[in-house]
Amino acid sequence: MSAPHNTPQVPKAPKVTEREARKVAEAAREQDWRRPSFAKELFLGRFRLDLIHPHPLPPPDDIRRGEEFLGRLRAFCEAHIDSARIEREAKIPDEVVNGLKELGALGMKIETKYGGLGLTQVYYNKALALVGSASPAIGALLSAHQSIGVPQPLKIFGTQEQKDAFLPRLATTDISAFLLTEPDVGSDPARLATTAVPDGNDYLLDGVKLWTTNGVVADLLVVMARVPASDGHPGGITAFVVEADAPGVTVEHRNAFMGLRGIENGVTRFHQVRVPAVNRIGPEGAGLKIALTTLNTGRLSLPAMCVGAGKWCLKIAREWSAVREQWGRPVAKHEAVGAKISFIAATTFALEAIVDLSSQMADEDRNDIRIEAALAKLYGSEMGWLIADELVQIRGGRGFETAESLAARGERAVPAEQMLRDMRINRIFEGSTEIMHLLIAREAVDAHLKVAGDIIDPEKALADKAKAGANAAGFYARWLPQLVTGAGQLPLTYGEFNPAGHRDLSGHLRYVERSSRKLARSTFYAMSRWQGRMETKQGFLGRIVDIGAELFAMSAACVRAEHLRGSGEHGREAYQLADAFCRQSRVRVEELFTRLWSNTDDLDRRVVDGVLSGTYTWLEEGVIDPSGEGPWIADATPGPSAEENRHRPVR
Repeated sequence: MSAPHNTPQVPKAPKVTEREARKVAEAAREQDWRRPSFAKELFLGRFRLDLIHPHPLPPPDDIRRGEEFLGRLRAFCEAHIDSARIEREAKIPDEVVNGLKELGALGMKIETKYGGLGLTQVYYNKALALVGSASPAIGALLSAHQSIGVPQPLKIFGTQEQKDAFLPRLATTDISAFLLTEPDVGSDPARLATTAVPDGNDYLLDGVKLWTTNGVVADLLVVMARVPASDGHPGGITAFVVEADAPGVTVEHRNAFMGLRGIENGVTRFHQVRVPAVNRIGPEGAGLKIALTTLNTGRLSLPAMCVGAGKWCLKIAREWSAVREQWGRPVAKHEAVGAKISFIAATTFALEAIVDLSSQMADEDRNDIRIEAALAKLYGSEMGWLIADELVQIRGGRGFETAESLAARGERAVPAEQMLRDMRINRIFEGSTEIMHLLIAREAVDAHLKVAGDIIDPEKALADKAKAGANAAGFYARWLPQLVTGAGQLPLTYGEFNPAGHRDLSGHLRYVERSSRKLARSTFYAMSRWQGRMETKQGFLGRIVDIGAELFAMSAACVRAEHLRGSGEHGREAYQLADAFCRQSRVRVEELFTRLWSNTDDLDRRVVDGVLSGTYTWLEEGVIDPSGEGPWIADATPGPSAEENRHRPVR
């Protein structure tokens, strides 16, 4: 029996400084590197091709089971998913969701002993690419359920009792959602306001969560809440499994968006929700670490769906550009359009190479892929958006016209504009591009901070700084000479990537090796120049990360091309696509290197100060603001709900 209690006074989001917020984020990240990381080494100027080449492969049995499921999933998508209906009605039909349950799609990543399919990360991502091409909203539903919802954190951190209780449900019937974001809390979880107050053998959950994908139809929720410190309770941000129909849980609103119109995304309020302590995942205070660890592989689902989008865009671009004539020739034969088609084809090849390589490394669990997965998410979302935008441009006015309108006047209903709207969220989902830049940059400079971080930390004593200085001197005495010369300067290096009768990819890998060392030198110079102010140089850090992403993509594309050549699967064509991608990527890399030191960052900051101070309000004159009334951020004061519960589980 629970001890008697009074209704606790639940605080609003705590006020924290930027430094305090950074400390919370720092405490949540994995501190050690127990396994090798190709991307981490790349940022340090060490091109470890041996970590990714030869391309790792799944066991034959995993391939067989994965291909069998893809066949069943394709048949289901073709027979039962009407993407136009989902877009028109802004809802995935219940019969489709139930059909996916019967197919086993809810349990793709859950082990067979719990009733799941036990697919590898490789085939899970291939399945998401397939179903996401049929309907991005369904791809989002399945991804939110399995990549970041309840199954993944339970798989890594759950007790055996929790796995036995929840995984069979999640594999077959129950949809899950992940609840972290709040109306006034995005990527700064130090300000998390939702609380879980200990009460006997339970916790009392109070707060409001925003943008809960699947939240409207979910059966089980993984909720991040702050436990106040008290006797016997260390407190901190903590993860809980919560029954969505528990008393006090209210879905107050179903959100509507410019794209992904079928997703069941809502606002969820918790008022005095009693959660058994046995439903806590991990210890108190481990919630953010659980969330970040879950995302290490969970982030791969989003670029996987970007791969599916790229493949569809390539198909439409090919078919349309061959029949649409302009000035006596198909538009594909005009250089301006042809360059766009080449970009779509080459970039789609590279995106698939990144996702397949990262996924297989995740399955083998021999490499630490936290940076690779983050780069895949960042690069996939940015390049996927560009691919969709280029398709709309190739289609011209028809690209801007809705599929429904096209069909109504007798033309093929190609939803290019819908693809553009659906793809736009990927640059925000699961960490915006700006946040991903900072997250990856932090990991990229981890080795430097480990040896020299105390030198630039204003809170460290002189003795600590002196000790750090001695350690740093030893580290850099060994490391810096390695950045002067390398294999990329030897003309015959990576010769296996220059087979007879194929395009030469060895030169691209030598370029990656040289650029990796240049990238590391640039990072070191910046740290020496700015020291403690480095963390404020977000423009510089973003470009460092973008260069690393391009180098990773080039490496993955070359390795995939060589793998396909060796296996006899379109090797010649793969080499051509990899060559085209690397040449396009090298142009972007050179521009980014130039912009590291030649940019408008300082001027931009002064302009921003002027905008915020009202200096340029005269520039806003002469327009009408059609925005409605209301606060910029909705009130999220804890308390009982006054709204109708829009929770709608699918049965």
